[in-house]
Amino acid sequence: MNRLKITAGPFIFVARLLVNEAPQTCAAFRLRLPFRTRIIHVRWSGEAVWAPLGDYDFGVSAENATSHPSRGDVLLYPAQASESEILIAYGACRFASKVGQLAGNHFLVIEQGMENLRALGERCLWEGAQDIVFESC
Repeated sequence: MNRLKITAGPFIFVARLLVNEAPQTCAAFRLRLPFRTRIIHVRWSGEAVWAPLGDYDFGVSAENATSHPSRGDVLLYPAQASESEILIAYGACRFASKVGQLAGNHFLVIEQGMENLRALGERCLWEGAQDIVFESC
């Protein structure tokens, strides 16, 4: 169960959990599967989409944290300086919010469906919020 299926808008992706690099984040996320929310285009971070989660508490602290995710990287930001969120980079990205640069827990990497990441980002930008579901595959 180290792979997750991500259905975002009309696109399907398969991602690998980074269990060695972010064990607490992976375990906390697995407990919440299937995880359903909505994504929108980021405001400050560049080419990425995000799921704003408010004060949702995953019960984890920083681990394997980065401010510069690569295309296909998925970050979980536990509510600290800003609200809790999930970020998916589809291009050049520097993770930030209205309080400045953030570092999120890099816990997933998309391995299948990468050819549709930019289309997902552009769909969120031009058409608005998209449903997203993370589930075991």
